[in-house]
Amino acid sequence: MNEAIDRFIRYVGVERALSRHTIWAYSSDLAHFSSFLSESGIESPSLVEERHILSFVETGCPNTSARSRARYMSSIRSFFTFLVREGELSKHPMELLETPKFTKRLPEYLTAREVKLLLSAPSQTTAWGVRDRTMLEVLYASGLRVSELLGLVGNRVNLDAGFLIVTGKGNKERVVPLGTEAISWLNRYLTEVRPLLDKGKGKNVVFLNRRGTALSRQFFWKSVKSYALSVDIAKDISPHTLRHSFATHLLSGGADLRSVQMMLGHADIATTEIYTHVDRTRLKQVHKKFHPRS
Repeated sequence: MNEAIDRFIRYVGVERALSRHTIWAYSSDLAHFSSFLSESGIESPSLVEERHILSFVETGCPNTSARSRARYMSSIRSFFTFLVREGELSKHPMELLETPKFTKRLPEYLTAREVKLLLSAPSQTTAWGVRDRTMLEVLYASGLRVSELLGLVGNRVNLDAGFLIVTGKGNKERVVPLGTEAISWLNRYLTEVRPLLDKGKGKNVVFLNRRGTALSRQFFWKSVKSYALSVDIAKDISPHTLRHSFATHLLSGGADLRSVQMMLGHADIATTEIYTHVDRTRLKQVHKKFHPRS
């Protein structure tokens, strides 16, 4: 079983070029599944039946939420689809199983006032503060994923034309425009701050830490949390919250869904459509608060 999983993980990493986060999720999910099967004496994919998968999803998943069960089933389905396509299995054990449905959670986002507060939180008088302010400005102006922001390299930044070229999920490139505020802060950071941080080890990565290497996701995540608390934003936010805010505010302002999809790098427009539901929820709240017969 583990050898088959290893081949699948190499496949999604090399041939499909999925993100490290997605590869890690597949690996973790399938490791739990393999461990569960091993306890029942099942060591080969050819011995796995529908009942084993149902038993794992119902009793063996480390997390029993509907969302987690759906993710586990998706990982297992992809694994067996790979084995069938490679000719290692003649029959898919999940061909009659449906992935459990779950209610999509609306993404947390910031109001325009909260965004302004968060962007103003970093100090403008220190190198680290200018760097962090620039990162927040770029996130909100572009809707980048945090991995795309931290992996941004200098030759993909065109301040004169006002856009970035980023590599997103599936190793797909897209062009993302920047607003004047983000351009201004990025120009300041690149000319005044980055030269101070650059120790020749950054491999042209735009945003550097004190050691002159790329920032980690964990460090930036903690920084965003800290800045939010410092300006009394009570919401449980992360760097991804600015991506949600970017999309929500664009659609609220009248942007068309297809353009927002392109800027976010969503393969399926259905993923982008969730932000229209966020806006509808806000409209309902406004109606309930202000309409005399609500």
